[in-house]
Amino acid sequence: MQTHTTQDGPPSAIHPEQQYQAYLAQGSFMLLRAKASGRFIFYPRVAEPLTGDTDLEWVPASGLGRVYSVTVVRKRPPEQDYNVALIDLQEGPRMMSRVEGIAPADVRIGMAVRARIVQQDDQPLLVFEPATA
Repeated sequence: MQTHTTQDGPPSAIHPEQQYQAYLAQGSFMLLRAKASGRFIFYPRVAEPLTGDTDLEWVPASGLGRVYSVTVVRKRPPEQDYNVALIDLQEGPRMMSRVEGIAPADVRIGMAVRARIVQQDDQPLLVFEPATA
């Protein structure tokens, strides 16, 4: 298994997805970045797409992004409708999540959002909320 340099220095033999979840559990949203190209990577993996570079490091994410695409999933009462959104992170990668804090139908393409870590089914989960000025 490949090792990855962490923000704290020593390499980690933990699989990237597990490390990402561990950071979320500690309250930190971290992204992998390729040292050679400087490109950010999401979903966590052992090598940079296209180049195969394995010299990666974990760095704090800004938590800022914009809604690229959104759809509302309609549920039968008493369950609540929710949205599924693609978020373009400020660092470049795109990720799937949801936007909370407003009605699902009020989420708009281009909306500025900010990441927040919540607990769902006893697991940390990254969601977004509208960013306020």
